[in-house]
Amino acid sequence: MTEPLDHDITRRGLLMGAAGLAGLAGAGGAFPAWARSGTPGLAPSAGVLSGEAIALTVGESHFSTGGRSAHAVTVNGTLPAPLIRLKEGQNVRIAVTNRLKEDTSIHWHGLIVPFQMDGVPGVSFPGIRPGETFTYDFPVRQSGTYWYHSHSGMQEAIGHYGPIVIDPAAPDPVQATREHVIVLSDWSPIHPHMLLRRLKQNGGYFNMQRQTLAGLLAGRDQGIRERLQWGAMRMDPTDISDVTGSTYSFLVNGHGTAENWTGLFTPGERVRLRIINASAMTNFNVRLPGLPMTVVQCDGQDVQPVETDEFQIGIAETYDVVVQPPEAQAYALIAEAIDRSGQVRATLAPRIGMAAQEPPLRARPLLGMKDMGMDMTGMDHGDMAGHAMKMRDPSVAPQVAMGPGVATLSPMPADRTAARPTGLEHESHRVLTYADLKALTPNKDQRQPSRTLDIHLTANMERYMWSFDGVKLSDGTAPIAFRHMERVRVNLINDTMMPHPIHLHGHFFELVTGAGAHNPRKHTVNVLPGGKVSFDLTADALGDWAFHCHMLLHMHSGMMRVVTVRHEGEGA
Repeated sequence: MTEPLDHDITRRGLLMGAAGLAGLAGAGGAFPAWARSGTPGLAPSAGVLSGEAIALTVGESHFSTGGRSAHAVTVNGTLPAPLIRLKEGQNVRIAVTNRLKEDTSIHWHGLIVPFQMDGVPGVSFPGIRPGETFTYDFPVRQSGTYWYHSHSGMQEAIGHYGPIVIDPAAPDPVQATREHVIVLSDWSPIHPHMLLRRLKQNGGYFNMQRQTLAGLLAGRDQGIRERLQWGAMRMDPTDISDVTGSTYSFLVNGHGTAENWTGLFTPGERVRLRIINASAMTNFNVRLPGLPMTVVQCDGQDVQPVETDEFQIGIAETYDVVVQPPEAQAYALIAEAIDRSGQVRATLAPRIGMAAQEPPLRARPLLGMKDMGMDMTGMDHGDMAGHAMKMRDPSVAPQVAMGPGVATLSPMPADRTAARPTGLEHESHRVLTYADLKALTPNKDQRQPSRTLDIHLTANMERYMWSFDGVKLSDGTAPIAFRHMERVRVNLINDTMMPHPIHLHGHFFELVTGAGAHNPRKHTVNVLPGGKVSFDLTADALGDWAFHCHMLLHMHSGMMRVVTVRHEGEGA
């Protein structure tokens, strides 16, 4: 699809007359060394930033991929940003200088830091003004794969993100000969404010995969009866991603498919891939056809090794996998958008110049009744209209503030942690679920929760309004309050038709999957449509913390709250 030219806001227009900017990120040497194609893997000499003192400069550049060029916000002049490699137990001072004409910030995603160092303007600090330098100073209390990004405006969507690797103080339980960092992202030449404006005008603006008459006649899509039922609810079973491959290019380490990012290996060796989803709006299905993956870490936390053929990675999640290529051939690393509107292919190969074959895009998925929070087992499909009315019944969730921002409430949300994620339900190969993840070591706090808190993920998708419990952050609602060290069971209930990657700053929580003391520890969890996820939280970090959907346009449209942790007796 060719995007219409919005010369007042489009970033393509900003390319003209841009000779005074920092350079063309994405053009060869503008990539940081770790992200360049043909890299042999991470090494201390590969342009990695480490040590006790690190300097970062946020500035303006341009970025080019797949024939598209646009304005970018970069760190030290590169996209993705430099790799920061730290050691568990050290202290680090990171001086961030702002060369933009607007405020900026850096949030250390998944790192346990004092709340004043968390980097969220208006919550934990005032932000970094143009021309100023702010020094983040904190102890490194963990190990694993993490990342960093701006929490100002929508800078994250236009290049302000980079990886973090923290080596453990003790011997690493993951044994690998070589390791590569894989940063997945999405890129549009249209400014994210314009993307949001278009979605406000038409929630399905970027959906180019609607059902057609040809699909009906060929039996690929829903039948007439089902279409009429969905139409009666004013909903679209193809509305899976808000922003799609119609405008997005999908990237691995800043490279599109044609640019063929290549990571090298020697046949037979164990290769660790540290995979980070730094997208603004895209959940990805990740696979290496013909090469099994052993998942060894999730969100920086070690898990009991589990072999799989494919997994879905929500925005802001990280997965570490180990692969062992047996032959001196090129293997494709495929990151496919969950709505199948596009994908990116990278290559693992024994030498530079090889390109793995790219498989065709698979058929786009269709949402079903389970994605509406309606378990249709044993139910007469003719009764759907009555259930649609129930979905709007405030008695289903009395704590939700009903109004124009809440279109539906799921009458029968189901725990889907053991279910295959959206679009992967019918694949013949192995697909990872949250229930497959088990913490490598027992969780430290195994107390039973003293109370339960339900939080509904709510929306009016037609008007592009997003919220928690029907309330937006801008509504001035009170923070979600916890007492220091209390143990709380939090139930996230998704009343929308889209998966939401929900991130809590400053804490890890344990997903309730039935693994007991080995429930997996995470900082971000993707809540499937019409589903619910429960996690146990020990509120061990004093201060004010952001809590939000990590789909950037959802967060900016209201799906964000502040969590406050105080000592007993102190005010929230």
